[in-house]
Amino acid sequence: MQHYHMTRGTYFYAIGLSYKKADADVRGRFSLDETSKENLLNQAKTEGIESLIVTSTCNRTEIYGFAEHPYQLIKLLCENTKGTVEEFQEVAYIYKNTEAISHMFRVGSGLDSQILGDFEIISQLKKSARGSKKLGLLNAFTERLINAVIQASKRIKTETEISSGATSVSFASVHYILNTVKDVSGKNILLFGTGKIGRDTCENLVKHTKNEHITLINRTKNKAEEIAGKFNLLVKDYANLQEEINASDILIVATGALNPTVDKHCIQSKKPLLILDLSIPRNVNQNVTELDHVTLVHLDDLSLMTDDTLERRKTFIPIAEQILEEVKLDFNSWLVTRKFAPTINALKHKLLDFKNAELETQRKKHSDFNEAQAELISNNIIQKITNHFACHLRNDDMSTDESIELIKKVFQLESPSHV
Repeated sequence: MQHYHMTRGTYFYAIGLSYKKADADVRGRFSLDETSKENLLNQAKTEGIESLIVTSTCNRTEIYGFAEHPYQLIKLLCENTKGTVEEFQEVAYIYKNTEAISHMFRVGSGLDSQILGDFEIISQLKKSARGSKKLGLLNAFTERLINAVIQASKRIKTETEISSGATSVSFASVHYILNTVKDVSGKNILLFGTGKIGRDTCENLVKHTKNEHITLINRTKNKAEEIAGKFNLLVKDYANLQEEINASDILIVATGALNPTVDKHCIQSKKPLLILDLSIPRNVNQNVTELDHVTLVHLDDLSLMTDDTLERRKTFIPIAEQILEEVKLDFNSWLVTRKFAPTINALKHKLLDFKNAELETQRKKHSDFNEAQAELISNNIIQKITNHFACHLRNDDMSTDESIELIKKVFQLESPSHV
């Protein structure tokens, strides 16, 4: 395995948990809101972490960063969430160096999404990278990697149909409603929560259901009014939540609360009620299922439902993976060049020292010494030698690390910092 050092003894890691092994409750305990993310980043900086990106979505919570041991990153996560190290060990993944790089590529390209082709995560990675950069926690390696992942994501979107049609959780929820509810255009729909998922869900509801009975409620009313204004929808006060729930046939909950905001005591009506909980942590108490007329569906359930469109998208996976390999190859070429550049520079300075010493000797020996010609010839030879070594390192089938160490040993070069 190739090692990516920033300072001696540190390695590039990806640690986290996702929908694959962690259910919604566990993901909820490890979820990070904006304040928690900021606290985690500041703690990382205090503890000497040199580069770190943290993302937390409904499907996953991950940290990408340099550390001597992955526990440094796991500790940061657990100390800023409700999750424990023991829980993390049961469901988590830890990737190092090349595996960590590959993992970020798959996540950012939508190939690792809960719903194949969902590219929401790439905007999260961009936002997280910007936040890290502001705090001085984004080094050249990680910034170049993020940009490569963004490039791969764009190519997959344009060169394949893996994201044909809407693919997000918000669309999946509306798709489920269309497939299971009869005469949906005449039903009363209440959307509680107007964050990113809430806004996207609202847009899909308006676009696909042709329903004119959609009501929005948000704790901060003006946020709901901004969205309602775009689509000419009704907004009600948070104080009217229970009343509106009981007037609804479909309730979509997309709030960002850390504890349930809806439970069985909110429901007094006896008519059938479909509840979709699109929140992590869960924002609808499981006790609503004690009511016979209530159906509760969580976003984890939605991801298990497939259709012909999704099956068709799967056929483009091989092309997407080929694109990933091409972009990764470019990234690795840059990395190798960056890795040996300090050694080549050190070699060049060593050769210049040899040249200067020899020219000084020749000046003393020859009164008619041609300074300009000697400078020109020796500089050309030094350039040819360094180019030759650079070409060797770039194309070496053996380990670049071994070649670098040999050059340093032969020419007695000081050890440059690793990349």
